Formats: sequence, structure tokens, C-alpha cells
Amino acid sequence: MADAETGLSARHQQAVADLSFDELVATLHPTFAGDAGVVLTTGLAASPGAASGLVAVGSEAALDLASAGSTVILVATETTPADVAAMGLSAGILTARGGMASHAAVVARGWGIPAVCDAREITVEADSFIVGERRITNGTPISIDGSTGEVTLGDREIAGPAVGAAGEGSGSVSALPAEIAEVLEWADQVAAGRFAVLANADTATDAATARELGAQGIGLCRTEHMFLEPDRLAIVQHVVLRGHDEHVDDLAAAQRADFRELLAAMDGLPVTVRLLDAPMHEFLAGADPDEAAQWREHNPMLGVRGVRLGLLRPELYAAQVEALAGAVADRRAAGGDPRVEIMVPLVSTAGELAAAVGAVRSAWKGADAGAAPPIGTMIETPRACLIAGELASGVEFASFGTNDLTQMVFGFSRDDTATQVIAPYVVDGLLDADPFASLDRAGVGELVSSAMARGRAAYPGLRAGICGEHGGDPASIEFAVRAGLDYVSCSPYRVPIARLAAAQALLAQN
Repeated sequence: MADAETGLSARHQQAVADLSFDELVATLHPTFAGDAGVVLTTGLAASPGAASGLVAVGSEAALDLASAGSTVILVATETTPADVAAMGLSAGILTARGGMASHAAVVARGWGIPAVCDAREITVEADSFIVGERRITNGTPISIDGSTGEVTLGDREIAGPAVGAAGEGSGSVSALPAEIAEVLEWADQVAAGRFAVLANADTATDAATARELGAQGIGLCRTEHMFLEPDRLAIVQHVVLRGHDEHVDDLAAAQRADFRELLAAMDGLPVTVRLLDAPMHEFLAGADPDEAAQWREHNPMLGVRGVRLGLLRPELYAAQVEALAGAVADRRAAGGDPRVEIMVPLVSTAGELAAAVGAVRSAWKGADAGAAPPIGTMIETPRACLIAGELASGVEFASFGTNDLTQMVFGFSRDDTATQVIAPYVVDGLLDADPFASLDRAGVGELVSSAMARGRAAYPGLRAGICGEHGGDPASIEFAVRAGLDYVSCSPYRVPIARLAAAQALLAQN
């Protein structure tokens, strides 16, 4: 007999409860067959999967080797937006620095590329890297295991699924085994109307992948990721450094085309667009040093980013909103069903949120695109959690950016502490787990729970979720369900894991 709440028989519910996350991960990501060769080092297992290829230190080497037909492993001290083209052509990524929420880790997980980060034993030089007494030069075959963090010398045989060619250009996803796909459909029935799994996706390709893997929409479109190519980055630099000029029109035109493709890929499903939010050092990479001097910061993660930049350079957010409105109109004219929401990032005061929301509504009205879409905010600073009641009264939804919130609550740099501090702390029992990988319930979780209570007391209909990297972690999802959140949003390749985790957490509550 079917359960009245889920519509599933007891046998089907048990099948959902019994499916292991390890079994599911094995159907999504390739693994190595056979024993490892010479182990060079072990770093942070930042993005699951296995890859073998030729060492390519830096973007230029990766592009050269890839263009010659070689499979490459991009090696860098850390990656930046300037490396995106090379990352997209790489089978795997190895960095000497950077944690679970670093640029390399986030991009790799989004594209399904294996990555090992924060491998502190390696020193990256111009065309080689040194580990111990070994110098590994460009063109040397190595293998990386993004599920264990192990880096080995030489090629290794790869088994398991190929979830598409490396990089954002493929968009192909191997079909899940029929029996696994069926269990995930049952999991969706358990969660239907109770909890949603959305995706963090910034391009039409990412969106298509997420949709194929079962995402119910996009919970986070990081618009700064649309400006990673050098020509796009120059547009933002001109606007930031020189204020309102003809480059604002270039920005709006570029974003309108991007949004149009994104909305087409997710037609009929919700798409939450976060307005520009990136540390200033990423925006100004390669800019004229003299012109950019006044914007240089000692701590960019806590500097002029998010809503702060949007208020200091209002033409940036206005152009983005107008571009989104134009894309919505384009999709409607083409017979599509675009469903958009707009999210304001890094808010810490009710005043700046009110100013930003007012600017968004004004820009949308000026675009003559009909009624403004729902507007929400990211809650990613401790202060925002404490004043969530004030913030909730001005928006229709909220999303917890748990990457930044964890960084600020612990005082841990999300880019610098993974191997040097967090890993030994976990080994010594000073931490139960890496708080950037699995949500810290005692500190960060308490802030999220208290913010939910304050927010819903002020606005009972407040919709809220998690869009940090914790959105793909089963333990963090279980917390989100118990805390009364409405959804999580995670990297496309983590969507099946999130679907299963949400259903198992809900079944445990029944």
C-alpha cells in the first residue's frame, strides 16, 4: 500500500533509504582501476573523479598541449578567472593552494572535472613543479584522484563512467543506470512539495547538465562567472574604474545574450540570478596598476564586493537588471516560459538592502518588462543572520551563502587553511570535519537556525535555502531539512547526491 504522504510503497521507500551515497557517486564519476604508481603527494580531495594526463604548468602550457591533442592536467599555485579557458580544456586540476571553496574547487565541481587542491608539498615554478626531491616538468604524465586527494606519477587505467569531456563545453552526461535513476525518481516523490534540489549554474551548458541530472531549477547563477573571459573581464574593469560610460551598454548586451541562453536551457523552471559579487582582485586582474590603485585591497574577500560594489557603481546592477529583463522579453517573444528571481549578495544592513532592492525595482520598471520578479538576498555574514527579521521584511526569499558565512564565523580563510590548519585539526580531533565541506552545526548551523526563526517571525512566507557548497553534502542537507529550509542549491554533478540526501532525511523524519 502506498504511503499517503509520499505516494510510495514501503518497498520503494526502503529502496531510497538503502541506496548508499558511495554507490551513487560511483555511477557519476570515473575511478582508477588497479594499484597506484609512485605517490607524489596528497592534497585536498576538492572535486571527485579520476584523471590522467600530461603536466601543464599554467594556462599557456595547458592551452598549447591541449591544442596539440594531448590530455592535460593543469597545475598552478592557485587558479583565477584568467585560467578558465585552460581549465575548460583540462582533464583535471592540481593546485598548491586553495580550499573546498576556492576558485579551482568550485569551478571543477561545477564542470565535473577532478581536482586536487591545497597540495602544500608541491612548489610550482615556471614550467615544472617540485615535490620532495623530484622535479616534474611539463609533459610528464601524472594522475590525480579528486575523491582521495592522491597524486601519482604516470598514467593510470580509468574505470567507471565518463560524465562528459572535460570543461564547460561538453554538457554531456552519461545516463545513470536505469535502476539508480528509478530510485532517484522515487526520492523525488518523497521530497515533492516539501524540499527542492536546485543547481548552482552560470551558463546554458551548466544548466542543461543540471537539468539532466534532476535539478528543479537554478538556485544560484553567479553572474560574475559570466565575465571570466578576458574580453568580458575588460568590460567590468572599464565600468568599475571609470564609472558610467559606453562600456555599460557592452556589459548589458553581453549579459542579455547569456541570460537568454540560460533561460532557454531552464525553460519553465525557476532561475535565481545573483547580481555581481566577486572580490575586487579578481575583477581587476591585469588592469592598469595606476588606474586600479585606489581599488587595491589587503583582504579582498572582506572588501568592496557584493552589494557594496553595486551601490558604489549603481550602473553595474542597473545594467544587469535591464539585461535580464530584456532576456525575459526575448524568451517570451520566442514562446518560452522564463521564470526569474533576482538575488542581492553580501548584505549586512537593512539600509543597503533597501537601497539595492529599490534600485532593482527601478531598473526593471525602466526596462518596461512588466511586474518585477521576486527579489531576495543572500545571508552570508553573521550580522545578516542577527538582523534577519529586518532583512526578511524587504524581500521574498533568502539564501544562505554558507561558504562565506563559515569563513566569517570561524575566521578561517576558505582559500588558505584547508591543509595547514583544518586537516591536522580533523586528524587531532579538534574539529569533527572540514567546516567548508560539511556544515558546522554548533556555530554556523546555529546562526542559520536563529536567522530562520527571526526571518519567518517577521515574514511567515519567507522562502529560504542554502546555496553554498554545503548544498551537495548529505550531512549538511540533513541539517537543512531539519532546520525547516525549503531547498538546497549545489553544483550540477552533486544534484543526484542532494536528491537522495533530501529524501533520506525526510524519510527519517516520518
